[in-house]
Amino acid sequence: MRKQRAKKRILPPDPRFNDAAVTRFVNMMMWEGKKSICFGIFYDAIDKVSQMTKEEGYEVWKKALNNVMPAVEVRSRRIGGATFQIPTEIRPDRRISVGMKWLIGFARKRNGKSMAEKLSAEIVAASKNEGAAIKRKDDMHRMAEANKAFAHFRAR
Repeated sequence: MRKQRAKKRILPPDPRFNDAAVTRFVNMMMWEGKKSICFGIFYDAIDKVSQMTKEEGYEVWKKALNNVMPAVEVRSRRIGGATFQIPTEIRPDRRISVGMKWLIGFARKRNGKSMAEKLSAEIVAASKNEGAAIKRKDDMHRMAEANKAFAHFRAR
């Protein structure tokens, strides 16, 4: 390879919880570079989660993220004119990003007044192992299970 692999940038931790994962989540949620607005939305959502569950909102968010993260995914691979859905394990870094993207994406599609309300509702649902993000994870795992017969195509 001519080019070097891109270096991983180290994200600074967020001001309230001192966690880089929160910064990563906010960066994914951000539109048009409005980071301070996204931090406000996230912190409002965490406060709403605390009120709804009577637990620490940050811990509920971490639990929801763990519940949403998929372990396997299916990837399309063309072999001899046919396309197979091959189940593969997901790298830990990708698991986190996929889980965050699903939480944010399904929160945006929810009904509610503000993004903070939608996000808090999705976080609470995911922490209880329900909601659209959990359904997507279950569908992904089910598809991988159904295509387990093609796992031997995984090695390249």
